[in-house]
Amino acid sequence: MDQKRIGRRIKAFRKLKGYTQVEFAKELEIPLSVLGRMERGSKPVSEDLLDKIIAALDISKEELILYDKNDGESD
Repeated sequence: MDQKRIGRRIKAFRKLKGYTQVEFAKELEIPLSVLGRMERGSKPVSEDLLDKIIAALDISKEELILYDKNDGESD
């Protein structure tokens, strides 16, 4: 699981659902700094927290992690 890519997708879905970082951190009951590091990909997301994020955003795990067929390919 590419942490930077997951972080970008968390941020994109968060914005799509209308959450600010502050609101979303409160919803998840985590410090704002932790959310910021996750969205930048510098902090791995635990499975428990991933489940909370998915529930809060009302999306599936597959939507969040969406595998890109070009991942890992080098041209």
